[in-house]
Amino acid sequence: MKVDRVAILDWSTAGKPRLGKDSIWLGIVDSAGVTAENLPTRSEAEARLETLIAETLAGGQRLLLGVDFNLGHPAGFARHLTGEARAQAVWAWLAARVVDGPDNAHNLPHVAAEANAAFPGQGPFWGNARKADIPGLPRTRSGLPEGLAAAREAETAATGPGARPKSVWQLSGAGAVGAQGLMGMAMVHRLRARFAGQLAVWPFEPTDAAVTVAEVYPSMLSAECKALCAANPAMAMDEAQVRLLAQALYALSAQGDLTALMDPSQDADFIAEEGWILGAGHQMELRRAVPATQEPPRLRDDCFAMPQGVDWVPVDDALNRLRAALKPITMQETCPTTQAAGRVLAAECLARRSNPPRPNSAVDGYGFAHAATGEGPQRLPLVDGRAAAGQPFDGTVPQGAAIRILTGAILPDGVDTVVLEEDTANDGAAVVFDGPVKPRANTRKAGEDVTQSALALPMGHRLRAPDLALLSALGVPEVQAFRPLRVGVLSTGDEIIAAPDLPALPHQIWDANRPMLLTLAQNWGYQAVDLGHARDDPEAIAARLNDGAARADVILTSGGASAGDEDHVSALLRARGALSSWRIALKPGRPLALALWGGTPVFGLPGNPVAALVCALIFARPAFSLMAGAGWLTPQGFTVPAAFTKSKKPGRREYLRARLNTDGAAEVFASEGSGRISGLSWADGLVELPDEAMDVAPGTPVKYLPYSSLGVV
Repeated sequence: MKVDRVAILDWSTAGKPRLGKDSIWLGIVDSAGVTAENLPTRSEAEARLETLIAETLAGGQRLLLGVDFNLGHPAGFARHLTGEARAQAVWAWLAARVVDGPDNAHNLPHVAAEANAAFPGQGPFWGNARKADIPGLPRTRSGLPEGLAAAREAETAATGPGARPKSVWQLSGAGAVGAQGLMGMAMVHRLRARFAGQLAVWPFEPTDAAVTVAEVYPSMLSAECKALCAANPAMAMDEAQVRLLAQALYALSAQGDLTALMDPSQDADFIAEEGWILGAGHQMELRRAVPATQEPPRLRDDCFAMPQGVDWVPVDDALNRLRAALKPITMQETCPTTQAAGRVLAAECLARRSNPPRPNSAVDGYGFAHAATGEGPQRLPLVDGRAAAGQPFDGTVPQGAAIRILTGAILPDGVDTVVLEEDTANDGAAVVFDGPVKPRANTRKAGEDVTQSALALPMGHRLRAPDLALLSALGVPEVQAFRPLRVGVLSTGDEIIAAPDLPALPHQIWDANRPMLLTLAQNWGYQAVDLGHARDDPEAIAARLNDGAARADVILTSGGASAGDEDHVSALLRARGALSSWRIALKPGRPLALALWGGTPVFGLPGNPVAALVCALIFARPAFSLMAGAGWLTPQGFTVPAAFTKSKKPGRREYLRARLNTDGAAEVFASEGSGRISGLSWADGLVELPDEAMDVAPGTPVKYLPYSSLGVV
């Protein structure tokens, strides 16, 4: 079962209007996020539920409404009170008797006394907090009528082993919950009558209605609620309960797991009277579904460490180790669909309604009922009016008649088939065409693209322009997305001049890597954080890394990543961070420093621009995708004939700057030098040669990775 919205009602039997602790709270979660409302009276709460249900139905959505009061009583009660072993009979009995005023004044104790009178001897209900005695309703606990249990099996399952459930028979005093159920059942009966055929109460009725009401037990999330209140001292426990339970159920619905909570094992007769609590027996599934409110812990200091004795690391081994060491680190947030381009979905997106929502015409022409046509020339009188997109025909087309209809128009009542305008003639009074015409010709079915509540896009999907078109067409106004990954980029080296508008001496070079890497991060859909340039000074580099650890989720450095005298990045990371210097068997770019600085992953790329780009594309791109929540990315390549000659030695994987010629063959840049930046601009992709030895001649099949499959645009 999947829903578009979850609402959790924390009910109260307060005798006077009140807000705050022990009052009525309503938590609502949908694609717009989570809200909590505090309602002072039961009448206002019931009116708010009616509005919520009406809005849901008008929007073609599905709602799960969880109520925190019992919807049934221990077996035997309903039959003895009403003559029917059905909880619904008790709801109707209560709704006919309970009076609940706009100021919360009610007659419940007298109704409970009347229920007690239906039993021989002392009835089951007790707890009178009023000053005057009420005949038939004792103030203190007494024995139960023969055959009635103190609690339902559902309550035992929800509270867990060894715990003592609260008694549905106690109406007042510490821990009393019985009055909430009696007044709540009367309210549910009224909602069922108000939305007959559109609202079902689980597990007593099938859950195929647009609105499902179910009993819930927010205390199953007591530990999580206490933690939320501890972090937000002004928040009432009741508010925390409705917020977190609504979020957990909404998350389970998005994952397609909500049905697993709706599986009581008892037989139908038992369920018909006692009911069940949603999630009883599945407390851990609910607790796991509560959204994280904190960033996950940082990576272990030794997460990048290589086993002893490992020297040169093959590319595939390095990728596998990197994949195993990293994990998603970003938080979730609600984002308007119109502003969600490039974002990674943190939850499934479901269709708010079908697309198209109603059967419509695929062409300009004339619509009619197929049953009224046959073979040979057909003449159908035209009705007055027409149907156009956005201008539906308000009426019914009689069988044997036709109507002018335009592309995209909803099929009027009486129309199931359309004939193309070019295949017709008309004199203004009737349309003529040759039969037979196929049934439903030139029409589109409702939902033939996507049906209501169907999966539109999965969790982990990165949103593109076509995805925004789909979600907008399906009425999805907001999405739950991971916060964009923040990628810090730092250049180092005394020889580097930060920008080309600054003067450079002959022994200095302008920074090419930083603008290249910042642009790559942006093209990959991440938030690029410019950490600037640092000279070969350990303290200056450390200050930049500290800034990066505070502002970014991962840091890319270029230069100083090897083991030479002037490789200050490696020396600093080794001295103050946790460094693993990976010597990867690839060309260009074999040194790759992987480290943690203040808990933030650092990718130390080679200083040569060609090697820096290759390492970023092959290693950083899939790693960042995993960290951003979109999963590990493997570039899509394809085999093409070579347009070059090369004798490759074994031991290292090689990446050559390449582009396709007019014959579709890969030609490579004239030089393999790592400093030849012009070759990066000349190329439109890379040729990947395997670890093994290989002799390449014109026509030899080689693997080609276009820049577009590597996120270079």
